[in-house]
Amino acid sequence: MPVVTLYISRLQKLVGKASKDKIIDALPFLGLDIEEQTDQYIRVEYSPNRPDYATDVGIAMGLQGLLGIKKGIAKLAIKKQKDANYSIKTDPAVRKIRPYVLGLVAKGGKLDDEIIRQLIALQEDLHFGVGRKRKKASIGIHNLDSIKLPLSYIAKPKNHKFVPLTKDKEMSVSEILDTMDVGKDYSAILGTGSMVPMILDSQKNTISFPPIINSALTTVTTTNTNLLVEVTGNEPSTVSDILSVMASALQGLGFTLYDIKTDKKSSADSLKTRTILLDPSMVNQTLGLNLSSVQICNMLRKCRLDATIKSKKIHCTIPSYRFDIFGPMDLVEEVALGYGIQNLSPTLPSSVSVGQKSKTTLRLDQIGQIMIGLGFTEALNSSLTSKQVLYDNTKRDASKLIEVAESKSQEHTVLRDSILPGMLENLSKNIHEQYPQKLFETGMIFSANSPIKESISLACVSAHKDSGYTEIKSILQSLLKTNSKIECKTKTAENPMFAKGKTADVIVGDKKIGVIGEVNSEVIENFKIRVPVSGFELVLSDFVL
Repeated sequence: MPVVTLYISRLQKLVGKASKDKIIDALPFLGLDIEEQTDQYIRVEYSPNRPDYATDVGIAMGLQGLLGIKKGIAKLAIKKQKDANYSIKTDPAVRKIRPYVLGLVAKGGKLDDEIIRQLIALQEDLHFGVGRKRKKASIGIHNLDSIKLPLSYIAKPKNHKFVPLTKDKEMSVSEILDTMDVGKDYSAILGTGSMVPMILDSQKNTISFPPIINSALTTVTTTNTNLLVEVTGNEPSTVSDILSVMASALQGLGFTLYDIKTDKKSSADSLKTRTILLDPSMVNQTLGLNLSSVQICNMLRKCRLDATIKSKKIHCTIPSYRFDIFGPMDLVEEVALGYGIQNLSPTLPSSVSVGQKSKTTLRLDQIGQIMIGLGFTEALNSSLTSKQVLYDNTKRDASKLIEVAESKSQEHTVLRDSILPGMLENLSKNIHEQYPQKLFETGMIFSANSPIKESISLACVSAHKDSGYTEIKSILQSLLKTNSKIECKTKTAENPMFAKGKTADVIVGDKKIGVIGEVNSEVIENFKIRVPVSGFELVLSDFVL
């Protein structure tokens, strides 16, 4: 989940008329999780569905609504320019590579290091989330004063040269794609064709090479007051969505926005509001409340939406940057946020009764507490695993494997008949952590009978330089004696997963209920574990459940 740093004094100025404590208390009710808090700043995690919360300006707008300081839509005011130079002309050749482009001009703002940092962070979050790692859309933010309008969006060969951002000499497109990290990371988006998209100004200066990198000519600094934003991509809706978020952030920062035409189409036309109808009864039935239509409209306005009542329906106006709202049920959630999640009282329908844990669950909880008391950490793995983990790496016989039909994942193709291999896989993925590592797990295992038999098993592993049979047997005996008061015997046995001469069957009464031993060194090597491992597995269904 993306994280944004909010400087408290700056956020207070943006919100206005609210104390520091009131602002901090309200943040979680915007759907923001506080990760870190100091006297100077707060780090909060926000949902990728709300990229307008990637900056303190967007969060301040949400807080103003929730705290009742400002309500309703903060409308995007994009001025239409009579100057014909405020345009981007698209060459037909580029439409086959990356067909869509939109842009706007932002004038009269003030930039400092923090604002630039936030704009860059917003840009990258939009690239990663909404833009799907720049494939669907990417953004360029430029110093307008170094550009001569109008712009051309054209296709250029890979021998085209310009000075890319952060560099001080010209490079060809091929060199950028082959040698710069950003080129290597995103070149696949452009395919293998000989032509690439490029944005040039009226003097043929390169402005941007989307979706790879901007030109050094248009580098943004704290001395700039006028900006150009361009968004290119393969999906028109995504291009519009991203531009709307950028427009909202820049307007909130005090910039005046101006439209740029693209092929006789106004960018402002792509950022219009939309309307969704909401039935008040749906809100009350879902939330268990008895709100009037007027109250519901007020709650929606607190979430920075607009709402009016017409013919017993609520007409809700949605700003273009709220593309996370798809239908009426999303508006019910907005009403809940406006009402205050903390003010909702959970209730159970009269037809619902509260259940209790079964005897089996209580017994497993008890066993788990004993294992924790013995110094082990509980693990949780899927009952679905791979043939390599379950059989190949452990040298076990795979003739009775239970394979899943049409599995969607190569890592989840068979049902496990043992828990131990999965725990060895856990150890293999934690070789960078300190030792000793002691893990246990209780869960379902399956055997290939007709029908398939399900049993509950317990496994544990101990990994450290002195791990051995004596240690793991004392753990086994302590587990069975504590509360259960079960005496067990061990009988020398052979098992491909364990070392010869250091393996035994676990016997209770006259019945084999498990296996114990030191893990075979070849198996340890297969899992790339760096220390000796010992462990056991018991089929609990056979003797205690």
